[in-house]
Amino acid sequence: MAHRLTPEVLQTLRQRLRDGKAAIQRDMAALRLSSRTVQVHLRALAHVADQVLCDLWQQADLPPAVSLLAVGGYGRAELFPCSDVDLLVLLPEGTVLEQDAGLKERVEAFIGACWDIGLEIAPSVRTPQECLDEAAKDLTVQTALLECRLLQGNAAAFAHLVARLQAALDPHAFFMGKSLELRQRHHKHEDTPYALEPNCKESPGGLRDLQTILWVAKAAGLGSSWDELARKGLATAREARRIKVNEALLSLLRARLHLLAHRREDRLVFDVQTGLAQSFGLTCSQQGRRPSEMLMRRYYWAAKAVTQLSQIFLLNIRDQLQAQTAHVPAAMRAINARFLDKDGMLEVASDDLYTEQPHAILETFLLYQRTLGIKGLSTRTLRALYNARPLMNASFRSDPVNHATFLQILQQPDGVTHALRLMNQTSVLGRYLWVFRHIVGQMQHDLFHVYTVDQHILMVLRNVRCFFIPEHSHEYPFCSQLAAGWTRPWVLYVAALFHDIAKGRGGDHSALGASDVRVFCQEHGIGDEDTELIVFLVSEHLTMSSVAQKQDLSDPEVITAFAAKVRNERYLTGLYLLTVADIRGTGPKVWSAWKGRLLEDLYRYTLRVLGGHAPDPDTVIEARKRDALKMLALHALPHLAHEKLWSQLDVGYFTRHPADEIAWHTRQLSRWLAGKHSLRSAVPASTTVVRARLSPDIEGLQVLVYAPDQDDLFARICGYFDHAGFSILDAKIHTTLEGNALDTFQVVTATLSEHYRELIGLVESELTRTVEERGPLPAPRRSGRPSRRVKSFPITPRVDLQPDERKQRWVLTISACDRPGLLYGIAHVLARHRIHLQLAKVVTLGERVEDTFLISSPALHHDKTQLAIETELLQVVA
Repeated sequence: MAHRLTPEVLQTLRQRLRDGKAAIQRDMAALRLSSRTVQVHLRALAHVADQVLCDLWQQADLPPAVSLLAVGGYGRAELFPCSDVDLLVLLPEGTVLEQDAGLKERVEAFIGACWDIGLEIAPSVRTPQECLDEAAKDLTVQTALLECRLLQGNAAAFAHLVARLQAALDPHAFFMGKSLELRQRHHKHEDTPYALEPNCKESPGGLRDLQTILWVAKAAGLGSSWDELARKGLATAREARRIKVNEALLSLLRARLHLLAHRREDRLVFDVQTGLAQSFGLTCSQQGRRPSEMLMRRYYWAAKAVTQLSQIFLLNIRDQLQAQTAHVPAAMRAINARFLDKDGMLEVASDDLYTEQPHAILETFLLYQRTLGIKGLSTRTLRALYNARPLMNASFRSDPVNHATFLQILQQPDGVTHALRLMNQTSVLGRYLWVFRHIVGQMQHDLFHVYTVDQHILMVLRNVRCFFIPEHSHEYPFCSQLAAGWTRPWVLYVAALFHDIAKGRGGDHSALGASDVRVFCQEHGIGDEDTELIVFLVSEHLTMSSVAQKQDLSDPEVITAFAAKVRNERYLTGLYLLTVADIRGTGPKVWSAWKGRLLEDLYRYTLRVLGGHAPDPDTVIEARKRDALKMLALHALPHLAHEKLWSQLDVGYFTRHPADEIAWHTRQLSRWLAGKHSLRSAVPASTTVVRARLSPDIEGLQVLVYAPDQDDLFARICGYFDHAGFSILDAKIHTTLEGNALDTFQVVTATLSEHYRELIGLVESELTRTVEERGPLPAPRRSGRPSRRVKSFPITPRVDLQPDERKQRWVLTISACDRPGLLYGIAHVLARHRIHLQLAKVVTLGERVEDTFLISSPALHHDKTQLAIETELLQVVA
């Protein structure tokens, strides 16, 4: 063999690698938690690997035209103790390795030698064109090649490859792809850095977030280090320093994890937390906090800072890319004298707004809730909030104006959960509610909670909020019915916010939290009646669960004692709703149908003892049904003619449709269903029913479609309306218990006139034929010019796909400029991927559409499918 990889050579290189790594790892193991020199050690490890690989390459006697490249994380000249060494063997253009036995043998010998001496490599062998082809197909390959560096070989070939990769790179598309990838990764980790066993690399606020920033910045030509980004104006010097400090902490934790586990381990699992903390010299604190608890608190604060700063960096990079490619400025609209709407992002009017007017800090989140079309905070606002943290002191917290504003945030009809989550992400919530600050990053050491205390509280608040949102009635049917009769929902939000706020202090957290919330209510001017209810809910938030699961509900004394504690129906209902929300907020696997049945039984038994009447699960919708029956009687519908249809419909249908729509649907379908099931009548020739009428709400038509459900049904309907010149303003999608679609559309058209009867007949006949057609869907058409307003003030399209609480269905949210055929394009993508649509909310706000879809499909559980769908949808709405 021509190569010189003898056992003696391999043994020498193996020993050199071991000695070099051991020396660096000893130094790394001695680093303190606050050390910032970990990056030096990571570079030193990479340098050791470089030297050994170069020696191996020379000994392998490969042709000069073949090159060895470091790619991926190793390409950054950064190597963690047990990470893979990503390598690319770059062949000359046109080389077919299988046809050159000698070259193939040398390459295989080199790769085998790497493994023999203990290098855990991740190799690839490609020509330059193959690199370009793979990069065009796979974002991961494109990212890895973005950081390639030459170790050995042909410098000219390497330079030519880099130039070709750079020429083929679309910075804007790369940014969008990495942003989608980041969101998908965050969704996979529950969109929170505060999981009790986080992944310090992949979780939100982890090292991957920082790498993503540097990747998109490098692709955009804005720099490849934090100092470069600061010099380019993408960050302040202070922000660059803070992000480097937190990067060092996360890097050190990851490196130490590798050393402790003796393998690549990026998860801070319970098993290693104590040992990891002790390796840094942490011991129990005077307050009784465990070493692991103190370590994880440091981690959570670092991850939170990374999350905040990453958002600032990414928004700045996005703005820079838009400035490079767009010829029009971002849309700017004054909201008031202090704030602007910048392309759907809330922007402060001046950088010193919060310094000059501290009251505007909380006003930011109130406007975020109230202002239609606002989806987040701009870079300028995030930076101003980050710099305004010292202003939120004791005086700020005791200001009556701020008290009133915070109470308004809780009392808004929409956006409560989003506003409070955003307040927590920007550190405002913990600085305004000082008791909340103590539980940010606070671990819960039990078998049930999978989140830190602050994240658990916000999830419980989200669950309570969902009870009052009709779109979530499929998740909480009974709770949603009870919530429909509850006044002042914000009372429950306050209770949810404080129910666990005293955890980690020692003593009974329920009693301590009740004391805290009483002070809050007094400071914020909440009336005595509501104060007493809130204090009761916080102090007793564990009681109902304990009674239901641990006591005999068939014992009258148990029910009587519980009824005496809750006192009245309002207290009982409030406690039931908070208890369900609390259990569901502990973790995705904690809730069960059994627990739900026990709690519901306890609720009903107790209500009976309190002297009320136990509400039937359908109580809330019974009135709606009665109203619908009264309307049907006016049309002389036969007695009980509604039963065939209504027996197919679940609670969700009656929740979403008002009485007049229920009556109209029943009137149109009951005779058809009676004929279909009658022994004396022939089954209707058509399996589809399409009916239309003048809409009672808008100047347009309301169209009913009843047909066997299929994956492309929604797309076919949307395609018909698009082709016929109708604009869909609203769509309610429902699937009956027998598997039939019962969909209702609100549509408008410029041709609607006094001859609407002819138009209705045309829609009913043509849409019926369209629904019953078989064959491929027509391709979406990019028709219609954007309006002058849209061209002047473009709206950035956004696509968001995330699972609902049960991880069984997915919520797809799309924001984009309105145009003809847009909804059909969206539906076409969903149909192509065989996505089942269960609910659609189509909202048109002038030139902007805000569409929400509840979808399901086994394919959505695969990351690549999610990414493909999001990417295709972005192409459709762009």
